[in-house]
Amino acid sequence: MRWSFPAAVWHARVAVLAATVVFVAAFAAPALWLANSPAAVEAAMPETARQSYLEEEFEGYYSAEPGTTFAARVFTNNARVGALAFASGIAAGVPTLVVLVVNGLNVGVAAGMFHAAGEAARFWGLILPHGLLELTAVFVAGGAGLRLGWALIAPGERFRRQALAEEGRRCVVIVIGLVLVFLVAGLLEGYVTPAPWPTWARVGTGALVWVAFLAYVGIYGRDAARHGRTGALGESSAGSADVEGQPPRALTSR
Repeated sequence: MRWSFPAAVWHARVAVLAATVVFVAAFAAPALWLANSPAAVEAAMPETARQSYLEEEFEGYYSAEPGTTFAARVFTNNARVGALAFASGIAAGVPTLVVLVVNGLNVGVAAGMFHAAGEAARFWGLILPHGLLELTAVFVAGGAGLRLGWALIAPGERFRRQALAEEGRRCVVIVIGLVLVFLVAGLLEGYVTPAPWPTWARVGTGALVWVAFLAYVGIYGRDAARHGRTGALGESSAGSADVEGQPPRALTSR
Protein backbone atom coordinates (compact mmCIF):
# COMPACT_ATOMS: atom_id res chain seq x y z
CA MET A 1 0.00 0.00 0.00
CA ARG A 2 3.02 2.28 0.46
CA TRP A 3 3.23 2.82 -3.29
CA SER A 4 0.00 1.25 -4.60
CA PHE A 5 -2.32 3.94 -3.18
CA PRO A 6 -0.30 6.94 -4.41
CA ALA A 7 0.26 5.14 -7.71
CA ALA A 8 -3.49 4.67 -8.18
CA VAL A 9 -4.23 8.28 -7.24
CA TRP A 10 -1.48 9.58 -9.52
CA HIS A 11 -2.81 7.44 -12.37
CA ALA A 12 -6.25 9.02 -11.84
CA ARG A 13 -4.94 12.57 -11.41
CA VAL A 14 -6.72 14.00 -14.46
CA ALA A 15 -10.06 12.65 -13.24
CA VAL A 16 -9.32 13.92 -9.72
CA LEU A 17 -8.65 17.36 -11.19
CA ALA A 18 -11.94 17.17 -13.10
CA ALA A 19 -13.79 16.28 -9.88
CA THR A 20 -12.11 19.23 -8.16
CA VAL A 21 -13.19 21.62 -10.91
CA VAL A 22 -16.80 20.41 -10.70
CA PHE A 23 -16.87 20.94 -6.93
CA VAL A 24 -15.20 24.35 -7.09
CA ALA A 25 -17.62 25.54 -9.78
CA ALA A 26 -20.61 24.39 -7.72
CA PHE A 27 -19.09 26.05 -4.65
CA ALA A 28 -18.25 29.35 -6.34
CA ALA A 29 -21.68 29.98 -7.87
CA PRO A 30 -23.72 30.38 -4.64
CA ALA A 31 -20.75 31.74 -2.68
CA LEU A 32 -20.20 34.65 -5.07
CA TRP A 33 -23.92 35.26 -5.54
CA LEU A 34 -24.71 35.43 -1.82
CA ALA A 35 -21.57 37.37 -0.94
CA ASN A 36 -22.48 40.11 -3.41
CA SER A 37 -26.27 40.21 -3.26
CA PRO A 38 -28.13 41.21 -0.08
CA ALA A 39 -31.37 40.29 -1.82
CA ALA A 40 -30.09 36.77 -2.43
CA VAL A 41 -29.14 36.43 1.24
CA GLU A 42 -32.61 37.53 2.31
CA ALA A 43 -34.22 35.08 -0.09
CA ALA A 44 -31.99 32.19 0.98
CA MET A 45 -32.67 32.38 4.72
CA PRO A 46 -34.88 34.49 7.02
CA GLU A 47 -32.96 36.99 9.14
CA THR A 48 -33.68 35.31 12.48
CA ALA A 49 -32.59 31.90 11.25
CA ARG A 50 -29.58 33.45 9.53
CA GLN A 51 -28.36 35.15 12.69
CA SER A 52 -28.69 31.94 14.68
CA TYR A 53 -26.82 30.03 11.98
CA LEU A 54 -23.98 32.55 11.76
CA GLU A 55 -23.60 33.26 15.46
CA GLU A 56 -24.23 29.87 17.05
CA GLU A 57 -25.18 26.87 14.95
CA PHE A 58 -22.30 26.71 12.47
CA GLU A 59 -19.49 27.01 15.01
CA GLY A 60 -21.39 25.12 17.70
CA TYR A 61 -21.61 22.09 15.41
CA TYR A 62 -17.90 21.43 15.93
CA SER A 63 -18.05 21.43 19.73
CA ALA A 64 -21.49 20.00 20.47
CA GLU A 65 -20.09 16.53 21.22
CA PRO A 66 -16.95 15.09 22.84
CA GLY A 67 -14.04 14.99 20.40
CA THR A 68 -13.91 11.20 20.06
CA THR A 69 -17.65 10.86 19.47
CA PHE A 70 -17.71 13.72 17.00
CA ALA A 71 -14.61 12.46 15.14
CA ALA A 72 -16.19 9.00 14.79
CA ARG A 73 -19.42 10.48 13.44
CA VAL A 74 -17.55 12.73 11.02
CA PHE A 75 -15.44 9.80 9.80
CA THR A 76 -18.56 7.74 9.16
CA ASN A 77 -20.24 10.57 7.27
CA ASN A 78 -17.16 11.39 5.21
CA ALA A 79 -16.59 7.74 4.36
CA ARG A 80 -20.21 7.48 3.25
CA VAL A 81 -19.89 10.51 0.97
CA GLY A 82 -16.61 9.21 -0.45
CA ALA A 83 -18.03 5.73 -1.03
CA LEU A 84 -21.09 7.21 -2.72
CA ALA A 85 -18.94 9.39 -4.98
CA PHE A 86 -16.86 6.37 -5.97
CA ALA A 87 -19.43 3.60 -6.22
CA SER A 88 -21.98 5.68 -8.13
CA GLY A 89 -19.43 6.06 -10.90
CA ILE A 90 -20.61 2.72 -12.25
CA ALA A 91 -23.71 4.59 -13.53
CA ALA A 92 -21.62 6.36 -16.19
CA GLY A 93 -20.29 8.82 -13.60
CA VAL A 94 -23.48 10.90 -13.49
CA PRO A 95 -24.32 10.27 -9.81
CA THR A 96 -20.70 11.04 -8.95
CA LEU A 97 -21.10 14.46 -10.53
CA VAL A 98 -24.33 14.98 -8.56
CA VAL A 99 -22.56 14.17 -5.27
CA LEU A 100 -19.79 16.66 -6.07
CA VAL A 101 -22.23 19.38 -7.13
CA VAL A 102 -24.51 18.98 -4.09
CA ASN A 103 -21.60 19.10 -1.66
CA GLY A 104 -20.10 22.07 -3.49
CA LEU A 105 -23.40 23.94 -3.31
CA ASN A 106 -23.77 23.25 0.41
CA VAL A 107 -20.31 24.57 1.26
CA GLY A 108 -20.76 27.48 -1.14
CA VAL A 109 -23.99 28.61 0.52
CA ALA A 110 -22.30 28.61 3.93
CA ALA A 111 -19.32 30.54 2.57
CA GLY A 112 -21.56 33.09 0.89
CA MET A 113 -23.55 33.66 4.07
CA PHE A 114 -20.45 34.28 6.15
CA HIS A 115 -18.84 36.53 3.55
CA ALA A 116 -22.03 38.59 3.25
CA ALA A 117 -22.03 39.05 7.03
CA GLY A 118 -18.38 40.13 7.08
CA GLU A 119 -17.40 36.93 8.89
CA ALA A 120 -15.24 35.35 6.18
CA ALA A 121 -12.22 34.90 8.47
CA ARG A 122 -14.28 32.97 11.01
CA PHE A 123 -15.73 30.73 8.32
CA TRP A 124 -12.38 29.80 6.81
CA GLY A 125 -10.88 29.40 10.26
CA LEU A 126 -13.45 26.69 10.94
CA ILE A 127 -13.37 25.02 7.53
CA LEU A 128 -9.70 24.89 6.57
CA PRO A 129 -8.23 22.93 9.52
CA HIS A 130 -10.04 19.77 8.44
CA GLY A 131 -11.48 20.78 5.08
CA LEU A 132 -8.21 20.85 3.15
CA LEU A 133 -7.65 17.12 3.67
CA GLU A 134 -11.31 16.13 3.83
CA LEU A 135 -12.31 17.76 0.56
CA THR A 136 -9.17 16.52 -1.19
CA ALA A 137 -10.18 12.99 -0.19
CA VAL A 138 -13.67 13.61 -1.60
CA PHE A 139 -12.11 14.83 -4.86
CA VAL A 140 -9.98 11.68 -5.05
CA ALA A 141 -13.04 9.50 -4.44
CA GLY A 142 -14.94 11.49 -7.06
CA GLY A 143 -12.08 11.10 -9.51
CA ALA A 144 -12.11 7.34 -8.98
CA GLY A 145 -15.85 7.33 -9.65
CA LEU A 146 -15.39 9.33 -12.85
CA ARG A 147 -12.68 6.92 -14.02
CA LEU A 148 -15.02 4.02 -13.40
CA GLY A 149 -17.77 5.76 -15.36
CA TRP A 150 -15.39 6.61 -18.19
CA ALA A 151 -14.32 2.97 -18.45
CA LEU A 152 -17.97 2.14 -19.09
CA ILE A 153 -18.52 4.96 -21.60
CA ALA A 154 -15.25 4.73 -23.53
CA PRO A 155 -13.48 1.40 -22.96
CA GLY A 156 -11.21 1.97 -25.94
CA GLU A 157 -9.97 -1.22 -27.59
CA ARG A 158 -11.04 -3.36 -24.64
CA PHE A 159 -14.33 -5.02 -23.84
CA ARG A 160 -16.29 -2.99 -21.30
CA ARG A 161 -16.06 -5.87 -18.85
CA GLN A 162 -12.27 -5.84 -19.11
CA ALA A 163 -12.07 -2.04 -18.86
CA LEU A 164 -14.27 -2.02 -15.75
CA ALA A 165 -12.23 -4.83 -14.19
CA GLU A 166 -8.94 -3.01 -14.79
CA GLU A 167 -10.23 0.29 -13.47
CA GLY A 168 -12.05 -1.39 -10.62
CA ARG A 169 -8.82 -2.90 -9.30
CA ARG A 170 -7.27 0.56 -9.09
CA CYS A 171 -10.39 2.07 -7.55
CA VAL A 172 -10.42 -0.57 -4.81
CA VAL A 173 -6.90 0.47 -3.83
CA ILE A 174 -7.97 4.12 -3.74
CA VAL A 175 -11.00 3.37 -1.57
CA ILE A 176 -8.94 1.33 0.91
CA GLY A 177 -6.38 4.12 1.16
CA LEU A 178 -9.05 6.77 1.62
CA VAL A 179 -10.33 5.03 4.74
CA LEU A 180 -7.19 6.16 6.56
CA VAL A 181 -7.33 9.63 4.98
CA PHE A 182 -10.93 10.13 6.11
CA LEU A 183 -9.98 8.88 9.57
CA VAL A 184 -7.25 11.52 9.85
CA ALA A 185 -9.64 14.19 8.53
CA GLY A 186 -12.18 13.14 11.16
CA LEU A 187 -9.60 13.48 13.92
CA LEU A 188 -8.69 16.94 12.66
CA GLU A 189 -12.34 17.97 12.64
CA GLY A 190 -12.97 16.45 16.05
CA TYR A 191 -9.93 17.81 17.86
CA VAL A 192 -8.18 20.58 15.88
CA THR A 193 -11.08 22.56 14.38
CA PRO A 194 -12.83 23.19 17.74
CA ALA A 195 -9.57 23.59 19.70
CA PRO A 196 -9.13 26.89 21.60
CA TRP A 197 -6.04 27.75 19.57
CA PRO A 198 -5.30 30.82 17.48
CA THR A 199 -6.75 30.53 14.00
CA TRP A 200 -3.31 30.39 12.42
CA ALA A 201 -2.37 27.40 14.59
CA ARG A 202 -5.50 25.43 13.70
CA VAL A 203 -5.28 26.23 10.00
CA GLY A 204 -1.53 25.63 10.03
CA THR A 205 -1.96 22.19 11.57
CA GLY A 206 -4.49 21.20 8.93
CA ALA A 207 -2.32 22.64 6.17
CA LEU A 208 0.73 20.67 7.33
CA VAL A 209 -1.21 17.41 7.26
CA TRP A 210 -2.63 18.29 3.84
CA VAL A 211 0.78 19.14 2.37
CA ALA A 212 2.18 15.89 3.78
CA PHE A 213 -0.59 13.97 2.01
CA LEU A 214 0.01 15.77 -1.29
CA ALA A 215 3.75 15.16 -1.00
CA TYR A 216 3.18 11.46 -0.29
CA VAL A 217 0.94 11.05 -3.33
CA GLY A 218 3.13 13.21 -5.56
CA ILE A 219 6.50 11.68 -4.67
CA TYR A 220 5.48 8.03 -4.48
CA GLY A 221 2.92 8.34 -7.27
CA ARG A 222 5.35 9.83 -9.77
CA ASP A 223 8.01 7.30 -8.83
CA ALA A 224 5.54 4.45 -9.29
CA ALA A 225 4.51 5.81 -12.70
CA ARG A 226 8.15 5.92 -13.80
CA HIS A 227 8.36 2.22 -13.02
CA GLY A 228 5.17 1.42 -14.93
CA ARG A 229 2.96 0.96 -11.88
CA THR A 230 -0.66 2.09 -11.97
CA GLY A 231 -1.71 1.01 -8.48
CA ALA A 232 -4.06 -1.78 -9.55
CA LEU A 233 -4.92 -4.32 -6.87
CA GLY A 234 -2.53 -7.27 -7.14
CA GLU A 235 -0.05 -5.35 -9.27
CA SER A 236 3.49 -6.58 -8.68
CA SER A 237 6.41 -4.29 -7.90
CA ALA A 238 7.47 -4.73 -11.51
CA GLY A 239 4.18 -3.29 -12.68
CA SER A 240 2.50 -6.40 -14.11
CA ALA A 241 -0.77 -7.37 -12.57
CA ASP A 242 -3.52 -8.03 -15.09
CA VAL A 243 -5.52 -11.13 -14.23
CA GLU A 244 -5.09 -12.33 -17.78
CA GLY A 245 -1.32 -12.05 -17.34
CA GLN A 246 -1.00 -8.96 -19.48
CA PRO A 247 0.82 -5.79 -18.41
CA PRO A 248 -1.49 -3.10 -17.06
CA ARG A 249 -2.62 -0.52 -19.58
CA ALA A 250 -3.45 3.03 -18.65
CA LEU A 251 -7.02 4.08 -19.27
CA THR A 252 -6.51 7.43 -20.94
CA SER A 253 -9.22 10.06 -20.80
CA ARG A 254 -10.46 10.45 -24.34
